Amino acid sequence: MSVFMDLNLSYSSDKSRLHSLIESAAHLGFSTVAINYVFEPTAKKKQEIPAPTPINELIDQLPIVQGRSRPIRVLNRLTVVMSDSSHFRPSSPEYRCFDLLAIQPTTEKLFHAACMMYDVDIICISVTEKLPFFFKRAPVNGAVDRGLVFEVSYSASIRDATMRRYTIANAVSLMDSCKGKNVILSSAAEKPLELRGPYDITNLYPSSSAVSAAVVYSCSGVMLLRHIMNKAVKRRLLF
Repeated sequence: MSVFMDLNLSYSSDKSRLHSLIESAAHLGFSTVAINYVFEPTAKKKQEIPAPTPINELIDQLPIVQGRSRPIRVLNRLTVVMSDSSHFRPSSPEYRCFDLLAIQPTTEKLFHAACMMYDVDIICISVTEKLPFFFKRAPVNGAVDRGLVFEVSYSASIRDATMRRYTIANAVSLMDSCKGKNVILSSAAEKPLELRGPYDITNLYPSSSAVSAAVVYSCSGVMLLRHIMNKAVKRRLLF
């Protein structure tokens, strides 16, 4: 039996909205979700890395996953949006508060560094704009060899037709480079209506076989999740 996961539910200070997101994910059959805290540093002022809210403070009782007899598993994740190499702080103790660590590089140089050097779990691919660089197989293969995964999110494509074109174009470009290896498809949902069931996601991209082919692998990769979690634990122990 497949075990599905969505490793990107957008954090909100509105606890009722987060509660609804988690309940909807469980109803759609997701066994594991991650609450995503986004940290986007700027050069203008010093910013503090957000601290995750304990899961038991977000929701009193975890809902039972549809078709299973166990409650949904909820993880905390930090995504660092990088426009400069100084934005990633590999020895920062704040990183240890999160189960998963992701980065979203905005330049080719930072993407190359993320693939080849940075100790993270997930590399996010922007879906809100045309990428300012092309994926090169050397760094992409390097990331795959190191056990990193690439993430493409789909909720932006639901909100806006232009974002849909960017999502498909960037995802196809990535899939061509990595041959479908180590790619996960997440929602980045801000509200329940933006969530889709694991098999319904293919209906969002009926003309894109490259994206559709990755859906089952990306959503049901229980071994992939175990690998990511083991990697995250080792990283925390090294700090």
